[in-house]
Amino acid sequence: MEKIKAAVIGLGRIASLLEEDSLREKPCTHAGAISANSECVLAAGCDIDEERRRLFAEKWQVPVFSDAAEMLSIHKPQILAIATHPDSHYRYCRLASEYKVPVVICEKPLADKIADARKIARLAEAKTPVIITNHERRYSQDYTRAKEILDEGKLGGLLGIRAVLYMGKTTRLVDQLWHDGTHLADAIMFLTDARLKHRRSWGARLNSRNGTAWLEGSLQKGKNSPPVPVIFEIGAGRDHLVFEIEFSCEKGRLRIGNGVFEIWESVPSPYAEKFRSLKNTGEIFSGLTGYFANMLQDAVSCVRDPLRSPRSGAIDGLRVIEYLNSVRRWR
Repeated sequence: MEKIKAAVIGLGRIASLLEEDSLREKPCTHAGAISANSECVLAAGCDIDEERRRLFAEKWQVPVFSDAAEMLSIHKPQILAIATHPDSHYRYCRLASEYKVPVVICEKPLADKIADARKIARLAEAKTPVIITNHERRYSQDYTRAKEILDEGKLGGLLGIRAVLYMGKTTRLVDQLWHDGTHLADAIMFLTDARLKHRRSWGARLNSRNGTAWLEGSLQKGKNSPPVPVIFEIGAGRDHLVFEIEFSCEKGRLRIGNGVFEIWESVPSPYAEKFRSLKNTGEIFSGLTGYFANMLQDAVSCVRDPLRSPRSGAIDGLRVIEYLNSVRRWR
C-alpha cells in the first residue's frame, strides 16, 4: 500500500521540539507521530522562522519552506498538521481546502475567535477538508478507559464534576484557560457526551497572574436530562502543575488527569454502622497512552476512508471555543 504523505506547518514545540523531552511519552509531536507511523512519510515542513526551519530539517531530514502555499503545491500532502498560533488556524485550513488536502490536523484551540472557529467547522462539515482538532485526550487510552467506566454506569448517575488546572506560577489565568483549559473542557465533554455551559465566575480575575478563579457551569446532555453542576478551579502561584477532573457519582468517584487514575466505589463503611464509604478499587492505568500515535492513526483512517468521521472533529473544537468564549465574556 502506498504511503500517505504528511506535512507540518509551524515547526515549534508541538510540531517537533518536544521530542527532545526525555520524560515525555513518545511520540509527543506531529512530526514524531508521522515518522513513527508505518503508513505515513513525513514529506516537508513550513515555518516563517529560519531557525525553526533549520532545526526541523536537521532532525527529520526533509525539505522546509517559508511559504505554506509553495510547500502544498510541490509536495501535495494528504495529511497536513497545522501547529501555528490559533489566530492563523482558519487561514491555513482554508489554504488546505484550496489545495485539496484531504485531512487536516489542527492544533487546539481551534481558533482564537468564535467566528473563525465556526468557519473552520463549516469547512469540515463539507469535508473540504476533514478536520481533526488535536484534543489529544480523546485518543489517550487512560481517558478511553475512564469513559468506559462512566458509560457502564457501575458508579451510578453523575451528580457533579470538579476540574482543577494549575499550569504556570505566574501565567495569566485566562492564558491557562485557553491553552490547557481547552483540553480540560473537551475532556469533560468527551467523557460525558454532554455540552458544557458557563454560568458565573468568582475569585481572582482571569487577567490576573496570581490567585485562584472559580468558574461555575453545568453539563447538559439532553432536554430531558437534569443539568450536572461543574466547578472549574484555575490557579496561579503554585510551583507545580495540576490537570485533573473528578466525577462524583451516586455510587462512587472517578479521578483522572496528569499522573492520576483512580476509581472509588461505595462499600459498607468500616468506620460506622449503617453508613457507606468510598474504597479505591485498585484499578490503575500504566504503560503508554498512545495519545499522539492514535490521533495520527485516526487521520490515516480518514484518508483511507473519506466518509469516516474523526474521533475529535472540528465541531468538538468549536464546542470548546463556544464555552471559552462565554467565560471570556463574563470576566
